[in-house]
Amino acid sequence: MLRVGLTGGLASGKSFVGQALAALGCHLIQADRLGHEVLRPGAEAYDGVVREFGSGILEPDETISRPRLAAIVFHDPERLAVLNRLVHPPVIRRENELIAAAAARDPRGIAVVEAAILIETGSHTRFDRIVLAVCTLEQQIERAMSRSGLPREEVLARLARQTPLEEKRKFAHYVIDTSGDKEETLRQVRETYNSLRSIPQ
Repeated sequence: MLRVGLTGGLASGKSFVGQALAALGCHLIQADRLGHEVLRPGAEAYDGVVREFGSGILEPDETISRPRLAAIVFHDPERLAVLNRLVHPPVIRRENELIAAAAARDPRGIAVVEAAILIETGSHTRFDRIVLAVCTLEQQIERAMSRSGLPREEVLARLARQTPLEEKRKFAHYVIDTSGDKEETLRQVRETYNSLRSIPQ
């Protein structure tokens, strides 16, 4: 099975690209969804995160409040690094389990792991190919504001904490520019998919 990492930046269009690749037959695995799952009560990262960050991050039903947790780590790189050390290992284990399950069903298939910080964490080295979704900085800002309702200053602060898309290009085997209309993005996705399919396995 071909292992493909799909990444980008905040609101750069990677989820749209991921869904388009899934529609073409790829096995899509969303790291962000797995990150939510490992933080649920009883899941792998729950106890460690609650011990580390305190009961103040809990809702009345004992679930972790992601906004409260984000407020603690967002402006503190050291605390964010601690959170990542607790969350990333179980997420990667789940990714590997899902890839193995997909490979058992479809040995010559393509597994696509969509993850925002694939390159920042060094996880890109686990994949055979890297696909990067890009658009202009202004589009990232506008899309993020529209999607999340965050003010421009907050979006800019989030972008400042990410590796710029131009920096990520050097790690990518394929770059899909989502700055045009959806049909143009889908054309690039199909082109990328056909190229991935042609890789010997």
